[in-house]
Amino acid sequence: MERTTVYFEKPGGGENTAKTLALAKARADELGIKIFVVASTVGDTAVKAMDVFKGFKVVIVTHVTGMREPDTQTFTEANRKIVEKKGGIIVTAAHAFGAIHRSLGATGGPPVPTSAIGDIIAMTLRTFGQGMKVVCEIAAMAADAGAVRTDEEIISIGGTGRGADTAVVLQPSNVHRFFNLRVKEIICKPRL
Repeated sequence: MERTTVYFEKPGGGENTAKTLALAKARADELGIKIFVVASTVGDTAVKAMDVFKGFKVVIVTHVTGMREPDTQTFTEANRKIVEKKGGIIVTAAHAFGAIHRSLGATGGPPVPTSAIGDIIAMTLRTFGQGMKVVCEIAAMAADAGAVRTDEEIISIGGTGRGADTAVVLQPSNVHRFFNLRVKEIICKPRL
């Protein structure tokens, strides 16, 4: 099989978001994938995704309340209303890699008693770009929330800073079985 991966010259979603969403939609159409998982901090990318992915199941994964400052949700109420009105599912959850050390015990051994494992995994994925870390993490978070199944391929979209610059086809897993997650294709990412 031959596929083309698009590499953006610079990381970040500003100018890359529209192209990332369009590339993801085109690949979903080719593969018959009906589910998108999209990272969104304040909701701007979420609203754009809802417009591009009409007719698809769209799961938006946000930061936890208090991520930036106590008792504050960065995903705006106005954007939440737009996403929900358009049929989007919003998952607000703690970053998955904070508890990923449990995945090492999922194969029968005891859990490794350190949260440093999540940091190692996150930093390793970041060698492919911040967005690659995000797409893997939000897929596991969506699976843990029951918003996606682990036996179906999805397209996961994330980015560097604000907006989207990375899209992949993947098969998600729950956090405690993270190493069952499979990145099947890289649709686009920044060239680092």
